[in-house]
Amino acid sequence: FFFFAGHGSFQATHLSGTGIIGSRFSTNRISTVLVFSIHHSTLTNQLILQSTMAHILTAVTGSEADVVPITRALISVSDKAGIVEFATFLASKNVELLSTGGTAKKLREAGLTVIDVSDYTGSAECLDGRVKTLHPKVHGGLLGVRGHPKHEKEMEEHGIGKIDMTILNLYPFEATVAKGAEFEQCIENIDIGGPSMLRSTAKNHAFTTIVTSPDQYEEVQKVMEEKGGTTLALRKRFAARAFSLSAAYDSAIASWFTDQLGEESPVVARVYKHEFPLKYGCNPQQKPAAISSVLNSKLPFSVLNGVPGYINLLDAANAWQLVKELREGTGLCAASSFKHVSPAGAAVAVPLTDAECAAYEVTPEAAAKLTPVALAYLRARNADPMCSFGDFAAVSDEVDEDTALILKKEVSDGIVAPSYTPAALEILKKKKGGKFIILEAIAGYDPGAVEYREVYGMTFSQKRNDV
Repeated sequence: FFFFAGHGSFQATHLSGTGIIGSRFSTNRISTVLVFSIHHSTLTNQLILQSTMAHILTAVTGSEADVVPITRALISVSDKAGIVEFATFLASKNVELLSTGGTAKKLREAGLTVIDVSDYTGSAECLDGRVKTLHPKVHGGLLGVRGHPKHEKEMEEHGIGKIDMTILNLYPFEATVAKGAEFEQCIENIDIGGPSMLRSTAKNHAFTTIVTSPDQYEEVQKVMEEKGGTTLALRKRFAARAFSLSAAYDSAIASWFTDQLGEESPVVARVYKHEFPLKYGCNPQQKPAAISSVLNSKLPFSVLNGVPGYINLLDAANAWQLVKELREGTGLCAASSFKHVSPAGAAVAVPLTDAECAAYEVTPEAAAKLTPVALAYLRARNADPMCSFGDFAAVSDEVDEDTALILKKEVSDGIVAPSYTPAALEILKKKKGGKFIILEAIAGYDPGAVEYREVYGMTFSQKRNDV
């Protein structure tokens, strides 16, 4: 098993029948890669063979600089969100823009001056666009070590200009597979030039900047405004994220291709993006702790109020899935009350009997006036009121004022729901001195077909229980 996470460095170890292989890796907080082996002995033998046969290259060094000015950038993106604004910023800093295909067209339509990569290299795009950027003038411009006499000389001899920044996204292979495309179309959406430029730029991060997502544009602009270029710290972080993206992309292709052959995939890679730190994990001594999202995916909740903890979010994830399924299965408003990742109570909105009214300390007249979502939570909370003390609540429908007023008088840590009325939100925001946790579930969130869990060095995977 190989696991990369968090800050600093650690020992990653692979165990098999043939022995133990370990390596020490440096890590960063931007992203995490989880790679686990299924065919242990086969991969171990391959690694041993490669380690004995591989020729280890000597480092090539050049001039050292923290801040590198950006003079030329290559832009080729499938996700064009924010690209015009970002390219406009670069142009305002006198950055020469190189681009390809639809990206170049979009930038020109915005009034920007763009040089086609084919004009820059002197080689036309060919083979239905399969060959566009695979050229020495592109990769030489990205990989050339600045300040290295031999590299500088060869770049000059071959007319290779320096490219300081690459902005790219990869072909949407996973989206193509997800929509049920035919085998041949999925193959066509395997990016070749993109990962090549990504790796070239990331490898030479001492001098070049790789930008792989619109969520990085703002940070690049801020650093360039403040420093006059990109810093080594930023380039290292972005390079790490780029290699993580590349690992996940290749793993998705390998897993899909192997599946097409009816075989079990030998390697699965999952890449995580750090979202926010947590005070601690399950217990106060379990630090550091954090929440991450799967790269290119969102978290299932947005935080409207409070600071959720490790257990709070586990409760929210489980409680929300329960009420969502109850709503879909019964057609009734549903609620649950969770405590330490176990349901203390769950219920749907059906009228209370007189006996239940007496047990729940509510008059029949008041019960009859409750909205369905308030009624569902009242039932869930009172299924086991002692265990629900300090619970995390979930309701399947919009939280209204009635529900908020019930929660207001109960000892509870937080709630997750699809939405809140303004009045309900104001009531809940004042609870626990303003520390009551309010989460809003993201509509239409797709958690994926397979779920993974790590326990004591083992990675479990299973099809999500969606029955």
